[in-house]
Formats: sequence, C-alpha cells, structure tokens
Amino acid sequence: MKKGVITKSTGSWYQVKSEEGEIIKCRITGKFRLDGMRLTNPVAVGDEVAIEIEGSEQEPIGTIKEILPRKNYVVRQSPRKKHNLHLLASNVDQAILIVTVVHPMLKQGFIDRFLLMTEPYEIPTVIVFNKADLYQDEDLDAFILLKDIYNNIGYEVLLTSATKGFGIDELKALLKDKCTLISGQSGVGKSTLINSIDKELEIRTGELSDYSGKGQHTTTFAEMHFLQDGSAIIDTPGIKTLSFNHFEPMDVAHNFREFFQYSENCKFGGNCLHRNEPGCAVKAAIEEETLSELRYINYLTLLEEIEGQNYWERHKEY
Repeated sequence: MKKGVITKSTGSWYQVKSEEGEIIKCRITGKFRLDGMRLTNPVAVGDEVAIEIEGSEQEPIGTIKEILPRKNYVVRQSPRKKHNLHLLASNVDQAILIVTVVHPMLKQGFIDRFLLMTEPYEIPTVIVFNKADLYQDEDLDAFILLKDIYNNIGYEVLLTSATKGFGIDELKALLKDKCTLISGQSGVGKSTLINSIDKELEIRTGELSDYSGKGQHTTTFAEMHFLQDGSAIIDTPGIKTLSFNHFEPMDVAHNFREFFQYSENCKFGGNCLHRNEPGCAVKAAIEEETLSELRYINYLTLLEEIEGQNYWERHKEY
C-alpha cells in the first residue's frame, strides 16, 4: 500500500501524488461517507489516501482503499442533487474567496454564504476583491464599506488587480507555506489572478458572457497546483450558488461569528435566533449600528431558506 494526496478529481478518476512524488491515476471501490451524510463525491482534492497499485510498472493504476483522517473539509449542498452534499476540498490551511465589485456585479450575500462553509470548521478565510483597475469612485466606496464590515469581525480583506499586478505580492505572501483553497463565482478573474501569482501554472481563463454578464466556467474539476516556492493551492470550479441542506437554523446563528459572540448577552443566550425573541442583544446591536445590517439581512435570508425546506428534507435518512 502506498500513501498519497488527491491532487485532481474528474468525477470517476482521481489523480494521486504519492509520498515519493509519483502521479498515479486511481479509482475508488466501496462506499465512503462523511459523518453519515450522502456525498456526490466521497473523495476530495486534498484528501490523504492509502492506495493499492495495479497494472504495469510503466502504467500503474491505483485503487483507493482508505481515506486517512481529515483535519477539516469544505462541503456544500450539491447543485444538481439537492439531497446530497459535495466535497470541495479537504485538509486546507486557509481559504481565499475571490470577488469583485464590478464585472460581474457583486452579490454581497454570496460572501456570507461562502463564510458559512468555512466558519464551522474554523478555516481562516481571506476575502480578495479583484479587478480593482475597473473600479470607479462609487465602486471604491462600496469596497471600503465591505472591507470595514469584514475587517471589524476578524476577516482579512485584500484589493487586487490581476491585469495590473496590484496587490499580487501581498497575496503571494499569504499563500506561502500553506495549502489554500481558492474559490469564487465565475467571471471574477480567479484563473487570471492565480496565473499572475505563478506564471508557470498557465490555468485556462475565460471571458464574461456579453449577453448575461456572467462568467463562463473555465475550471471544470477541482485541482491542486504546486507553486514554485512549494506552497499548494486548490483551484475549484466557479460557484454560481451556495445552499445548505445539512444545516439547521441554529447552525446559521452559531456560525455568523459576531452574532454568536453577542448572543452571550441575549435573554435566551445561545438558543436565540435573533429575530423576534425578547431581550436579543444582536437585534439591539443592529439598531445601534454596532453590527452590520447587511450581514443581518443575509442572515435572515439564510434562516428563511433553511426553514423553507421541510423538516423531512432536512432530516432525510442517509
């Protein structure tokens, strides 16, 4: 048996880099589950695995026999099978979410949805606002507003321009000696930004659709890339939407970090959903403008969405 790490997933086949540095094409046998949840992909890029080698020495083929314990993972509701979950990546040191204020226009709620994926597993997350060269004065004002919101609750925020090279050195410094999940909606310039970090990667880029103003998917499958300094990044396909069929409303309340912190002072403490409960410290802070009303609106939307799934959908037997 050899040990290695999954560096690419194409759905039915997995690329594994062994401890000796070999790249081995592998398949999976048997069923693997994640905490009893049904998965569309039982193995993710970043997983450490034990494999059994078959085939010739010239063309070895491996079978994944065991997934070694994960230190963390990033999971979302499957966009195609709403009762299933999709693993984005495993064993990451941090996540970087790439967004832009313009071209395509930012949907601020997407930032909070992404943070709801990383927060439960205490994965440090950096928010990178790209395409700064396209920002007009009002766009810069929007960036500063959002930067203040997320800085105030402990998230690092960067401003970059992949085409002008602005902010690239700061981004490189963040990646050093880490395994980083890089994600974002289609069209935000993720592939161009990654290429500007390391010229040897040559990740395929795409243009925005003139008709819809939305990005075209240029990354089809998740893949781990190794930078010249030895750091690793996991590039994921552009995300259109994020939903959470595996959460209860209280999971949302506990993973909006500043709301959870303020809940110590709520009348019902950690059991407060911060809507109509008496003595809610979070609602009081929103009214006093101590906490972000934008975040609160997104929080309420997520609560309604999760409660909109009936109980049996949320508790489907896996």
